[in-house]
Amino acid sequence: MDNKIIIKMLEELMEVDEGTLLPTTRLAELEEFDSMARLSLIVMMNDEFEKKLSVKHIKEFRTIQDIIDFIHA
Repeated sequence: MDNKIIIKMLEELMEVDEGTLLPTTRLAELEEFDSMARLSLIVMMNDEFEKKLSVKHIKEFRTIQDIIDFIHA
């Protein structure tokens, strides 16, 4: 899947304006990357990408690119 599509999905998940997120965006700096967004990310990974995402994985993510890399792995 194209990275631009993944970023758009993440923007929708975090309810931020289109164009807000970049691969280099640091998750710790995003108010919107809260506990609900983390839970939604787990569901999205399972439903859209058939990937099992654990809390441990989420804690290791530092940037949007880390999430993209996990999807492509």
